Amino acid sequence: MSKRILTVDDSKTMRDMLLVTLKQAGYDVVQADDGQDGLSKLAAEGADVIITDINMPVMDGIAFIKACRAQAAYASTPILTLTTESSDAKKAEGRAAGATGWIVKPFNPESLIRVIEKVCP
Repeated sequence: MSKRILTVDDSKTMRDMLLVTLKQAGYDVVQADDGQDGLSKLAAEGADVIITDINMPVMDGIAFIKACRAQAAYASTPILTLTTESSDAKKAEGRAAGATGWIVKPFNPESLIRVIEKVCP
């Protein structure tokens, strides 16, 4: 059974790029367009790995990560941020919220797959 990845990003273009990359690598993909939508999709469909943007309307990535970590079922699920944010302060905030890893956009598809394989073998 293939692993399910939830992608959370307000950019349809970014969600579609992730969808193509992850499907080609054999993953099931569930898409959400902000943190609130991400929590709904997580409750309905679950995920083995979560990839989230940071800057989004409705619920940003930091609040989304904290909300995921507050749920026992997702307390240890790998959560990767995929964002244009690269400041040390934002990375520290992400780590404090519970992010597993930090990837700066634009992403390299092969590198992203390697990171996913590392955090969710």
